[in-house]
Order: sequence, then structure tokens, then C-alpha cells
Amino acid sequence: MAVFTPVSDAELGDWLQYYDLGDVVEFRGIQSGIENSNFFLTTTCGEFVLTIFEKLTANQLPFYLDLMRHLAAHRVPVPDPMPHRNSALFGPLNGKPAAIVTKLEGKPEMTPMPAHCIKVGQMLARLHLAGRDFGQHQPNLRSLSWWRENVPSIIDFLSDAQRELIESELAHQGAFFGSADYASLPCGPCHCDLFRDNVLFADGIEHARLGGFFDFYFAGVDKWLFDVAVTVNDWCIDLTTGVLDPARVDAMLRAYQTVRPFTPAEERHWSDMLRAGAMRFWVSRLYDFHRPREAQMLKAHDPGHFERILRARVKAASASAKR
Repeated sequence: MAVFTPVSDAELGDWLQYYDLGDVVEFRGIQSGIENSNFFLTTTCGEFVLTIFEKLTANQLPFYLDLMRHLAAHRVPVPDPMPHRNSALFGPLNGKPAAIVTKLEGKPEMTPMPAHCIKVGQMLARLHLAGRDFGQHQPNLRSLSWWRENVPSIIDFLSDAQRELIESELAHQGAFFGSADYASLPCGPCHCDLFRDNVLFADGIEHARLGGFFDFYFAGVDKWLFDVAVTVNDWCIDLTTGVLDPARVDAMLRAYQTVRPFTPAEERHWSDMLRAGAMRFWVSRLYDFHRPREAQMLKAHDPGHFERILRARVKAASASAKR
């Protein structure tokens, strides 16, 4: 959500002529994130988020925006894309595709308690089930094939120990993804990036109400267990060490499974998928750190965070195998 493509007041005014959203009250860039250019937009009709897509193409965008509309129609609290007067959900702005979505209520909870994890787990399961009748297909673009494609471009920046870890995990995940058990895991549309800062809560800590999930632009059809693992790897850990917090893990998994119980294969491969979730974000953060793009407001995430998480998951899996 850094600003790669600036928008002047005049450019914004010209573009908003295609919408029925009233007059502009406030417009400002959002500083966090590293993929798209995002802006808070307040008009006389309400509060919105304007996104200029820096990597996603016009051919790819219908999946993400139509998925958000589908989930919103199924009462999953997500941003709802606003249509042009011609019903299109996006259009060109400064030479790139752009869209406006509704702004959700609340703010991120960066120090979650088990109560927050319960609400996230339940809603994530509802999201998965709501997506079962979504008719479009877009694979998770940051899955195994992307790791294999991009690791060679960052390998020279790594220490010997890091190289050993990333190469051994690529081999492990390649075998896992190629297994019959992996093929049997239930799948469907997934958020694929449900970190603490992509969820909003309202009404305070004691009576926290889930405001919704947002930033669906890494979404794709993947194994539902991967989506759960990515979420647990962020919501249920000690941020300093990457070690899982059993109370929060238990709260999230129990809540999720009250809506959609795990299959036996999902139970067997939970630790493998936790490793896959950590690997995905370690590779992408290494890439963003060592192969950065220019932006007006850009702060690359620390790749060491997910290296610690991956090492913790590998260590835990090894200890479990020895028992």
C-alpha cells in the first residue's frame, strides 16, 4: 500500500466523473504495504479506498474484485467494489487499472488475544464456505511455482545457512505439494494474506466486533489449510521469536472448526502447511528486500521475521517426528 503512482486532485476529479460518489472531501495516500498504490478517499457519499494496481493486470483483476462482491453478497464483511456508471468494477487511472471499494469500520488489532483469534477463525471458515459457489478461478500466484522461479534471483544475497534452509524447504514443499494427500486437501478461494493489519476490529478490546477482512489482492484458489496456516503464523505467535502461542492457536483452530472441521489429511499435514505459509512470506520478503521497487512511500518488511518463523516450524516438526 505504498504510493508508487501519485494522483493529483485534477486527475482524481476527472476519474471520479465515472462514478456516482459525490464530491471529494479528503484524499490521502496510505503509507503501509508494498504492492499497490492505495489512498483513503472520503466523499459526500461516504468513505472509500482507491487502489491503483501496480502489478495486477486488467485480465487478472476481475477475479479479485468479483470475489469481493461475491463474499460481500454472502454477508462476509469485506470491502465492496464500487461500479462505474457502465457497471465495470475498475478502470484506467494514470495508465494503470484502478478501483474504488468501500472502507470498513474499525482498526487493526496488533496485539490480539484469544478472543480476537476466535472471531477471525470463525469468519475465515465462513469465507471459505461462501466461496464454494464462486465461478471464477485464479491460482495463488505466490505459491510453489513462484518460489521456484524467484529463489534463484535472491540466492546470492543469502548466507550459507540461509541457502541451506531455503533449498531444503523447497525440496520438502515440492515433495509435499506433489503428494496424493496434498491433492486431496479441500480448496477454494482463499485470502492468502490474512495478517493482523488486514483485519479490522471495532468497539474496543472487551467487546471487540469484527469489522472485516480487506486487501484481497493476493487472493487465489488454494488449499483452505494454507489460508489457515498463513493466518495462524501471524495472529498466534510471539513476534520476537516466531514461536506459536498455544492459547491463541487453540482458540483460532477450535473456532474455525466449529464452522468447517478439518479433514483427516488436513490434520496430518498441519505442520507441513505451517512451514509452507512461512516459506511463502520469507521468499517474498527476501525478494522485496533485495529486489526493491521505487516508491514515494515504501518500507520493505524484514525478511528475518519469516526466517525465524520457518526455522521454528521446521524445528517443531523435527521434534514431533522424533517423539
